[in-house]
Amino acid sequence: MKKIFLLLSLLIFSISTFSQIHDPVKWSTSVENISDSEYDLIIQATIDSGWHLYSQKVPDNGPIATTFVFEKNENYELVGNTSEEKGHTTFDSVFEMKIKYFENKAVFKQRIKTLSKNASVIIGEVEFMVCDDTSCLPPTFIDLNFQISDAKSAAIDFDKKPAEETTKVIESKKKDKSSNKSLLTIFIIAFFSGFAALLTPCVFPMIPMTVSFFTKQSKSKAAGIRNAIIYGISIVIIYVVLGILVSAIFGADALNALSTNVWFNIIFFLLLVIFAISFLGAFEIVLPSSWGTKVDQQADRGGIIGIFFMALALAIVSFSCTGPIVGTLLVEAAAGGNQIGPIVGMLGFSLALAIPFALFAAFPGWLNSLPKSGGWLNTVKVVLGFLELALAFKFLSNADLVLQLHWLEREVFLAIWIAIFGALALYLFGKIQLPHDSPLTHISVGRLILGLITLSFTIYMIPGLWGAPLNLISAFPPAQHYAESPYGVGFTKTGGEISSDNNHSEIPDGAHIMAPHNILAFNDYDKGLAYAKKVNKPVMLDFTGHACVNCRKMEQNVWAKDKILPILKNDVVLISLYVDDKRKLSEDEITDSKLRPGKKLKYIGQKWSEFQTLKYGANAQPFYVLMNHNEENLNEPAAYMPDVDEYYTWLKMGITNFKN
Repeated sequence: MKKIFLLLSLLIFSISTFSQIHDPVKWSTSVENISDSEYDLIIQATIDSGWHLYSQKVPDNGPIATTFVFEKNENYELVGNTSEEKGHTTFDSVFEMKIKYFENKAVFKQRIKTLSKNASVIIGEVEFMVCDDTSCLPPTFIDLNFQISDAKSAAIDFDKKPAEETTKVIESKKKDKSSNKSLLTIFIIAFFSGFAALLTPCVFPMIPMTVSFFTKQSKSKAAGIRNAIIYGISIVIIYVVLGILVSAIFGADALNALSTNVWFNIIFFLLLVIFAISFLGAFEIVLPSSWGTKVDQQADRGGIIGIFFMALALAIVSFSCTGPIVGTLLVEAAAGGNQIGPIVGMLGFSLALAIPFALFAAFPGWLNSLPKSGGWLNTVKVVLGFLELALAFKFLSNADLVLQLHWLEREVFLAIWIAIFGALALYLFGKIQLPHDSPLTHISVGRLILGLITLSFTIYMIPGLWGAPLNLISAFPPAQHYAESPYGVGFTKTGGEISSDNNHSEIPDGAHIMAPHNILAFNDYDKGLAYAKKVNKPVMLDFTGHACVNCRKMEQNVWAKDKILPILKNDVVLISLYVDDKRKLSEDEITDSKLRPGKKLKYIGQKWSEFQTLKYGANAQPFYVLMNHNEENLNEPAAYMPDVDEYYTWLKMGITNFKN
């Protein structure tokens, strides 16, 4: 008995460990009675931990949206569209769009109006797609059944019980880490921006003036230090309150919308262009002089209140230099979609401004080591103007991506940046003069080094015009596929497939060049297998999806690596089978589903999804299989594998087994 029990235990453990058939969503239905003739059909999805279900509203070229279809008859009619909870929202860098999704639970509601007493049963269907942090499942269809006779007078009302509104990243197991990392990034950028503002003509000269005032007016050195510290804390409070106001006025919803809202991005673009032109010397952005006068009067009151108003006076007087930087920071922090972002940004910025005042008050002898004010301060301001101008085009690019206008494709964006940073390099080398610049008799060592760095960066971007990935700035320009020539030099897109202008005749029947890596690939299983036999190479099956986030991550972050890409190009025959391909099968290919009795396989994606499930016992993507010409596995199939070395070892093992 013990042996039998042990065998059963091992069997159960093996099944639970190695089974790869996922079913993370359970659907249930109910009916709510609204009036004599109106009912709400309630559909609830219970989602396993770690998985997420997409909203009904997903932009074009994004993942598969949740879709409801109700069987029409003369006994009822639909009233409006199917509504849903608020869920969670994130900007997905792979699809380059804002995507809404649900975790743990999702509730949908469709109102109907009955037209006769015969309305008793309503039939519907839901199509949906779910993903976790390593894989996505193919689109799935589930039948829905609603019994009108079972209607209850009270049910889910998510107008009164809205779902928790939070902004989360899609990788559910990494949410907190990603959020903390983004806030830390905002803080660091803000801190260095505050330091840059400190070196502008409006702020830098005030350091010795302010510190001297505190040390002379205070009765003792300790009192001077204390007053300077209070002054620094007041600066922090003023800017942090500004961040709090931005967060409170906009709210979480608006901040989440910033990254993909067209009008927000266009407004930010224009705002940053105005800031940049101001820094370049065309005009100054100043607050009304009456504000400064009133604040100065309050500063004469003395004590802690007087010190606070002195800090406020600093913020007002220096606004022409700090205003554009603060505005840019608030825009960037808010566009991150995190409500705390503007507060963290202002904390970092104000600390960089406040710390020098406190330190120089504590050690006034340090003032002698400060460089004298001069033309270099205006140079700092101009450099910031060029940087603001470059950043502005990132927001214009966001608007172009959302609208899919293709006006600011990758090459155009890079050309603009090359022009901006090239002009900055010429300015630093003294070849360009701008208003308010002092006569330049020689170039300082610091300016020369900065100019060389800027020139090097400009040259670095030039190959990007011909398809270079430019990993150092990958977060700024549009993705490589959003370009005039996304498939590299010498390739054009024709008829939905890619062909080489130079060796079109060499591409076998049924194959195409897979963008953006120029890998020869098949979407037809039989043609791909036949070609593999012809060239005597192993087959790599790539079960993927157009809307599979993690599939794109593998292609962008693993396949593109130098040690992986040559193998995919030269050592295997790639067959990519898309489980969400919505093209219809030909009449002679339509068959009965073996997994869903009574259903037909009507689409290409359904065919490959069922093939993967039946043959390999897996239904998640990405899913990779290396096999020989007899369709036998060369090693264990692989799923999402972001470690490049691990993926390389897996590939080499399969290829070695094929050769042996």
